[in-house]
Amino acid sequence: MPLSLEVPITSDRLLLRPVEKDDLDDLALVNGDEEVTRFLPYETWRSRQDAEAWHDKVMGLVSQGKTLQLVVVMQETNRVIGSCLLFNYDESSRVAEIGYVTGREFWRQGLTEEALRMLITYGFDMVGLRRLCAVVETDNQASMSLLNKLGFSSEGKASPTPGENVELMKFGLLRQEWC
Repeated sequence: MPLSLEVPITSDRLLLRPVEKDDLDDLALVNGDEEVTRFLPYETWRSRQDAEAWHDKVMGLVSQGKTLQLVVVMQETNRVIGSCLLFNYDESSRVAEIGYVTGREFWRQGLTEEALRMLITYGFDMVGLRRLCAVVETDNQASMSLLNKLGFSSEGKASPTPGENVELMKFGLLRQEWC
């Protein structure tokens, strides 16, 4: 069964739903900030064309059923403050990777943790995932701390993409470890 989300996931503060083209202006504020994108595997957005190219790429991946790209929306204001995703989904082994980004003005408010708790619960309970993994640059202490707080375990160093000169750490979380 391909990855999909029929009904938004909600909490008191947040709503997770599939990304739409109308979200690109808010996402440009997030992904246009070099401090935010410093550890991400893509360049900081510089133009509307960058945002549209990202959207087209994501929609292509989503159409293959191996990626679920969601935006994180503040319930109170209906503002998109970031995004999160399940990707590299392997249906036969029921494993996927998670990724996430949050706008800088929303850091240190527990919002990324809240969004990821919603995404992880959805992945395990609704998709039937057996395992989730994440790959993080070793310099990204905040992200590694968040993954540890969520119950992920460090699995050692991961191999960077050829041509990249970064150290990566791999984390994993099994369904039975999730509370």
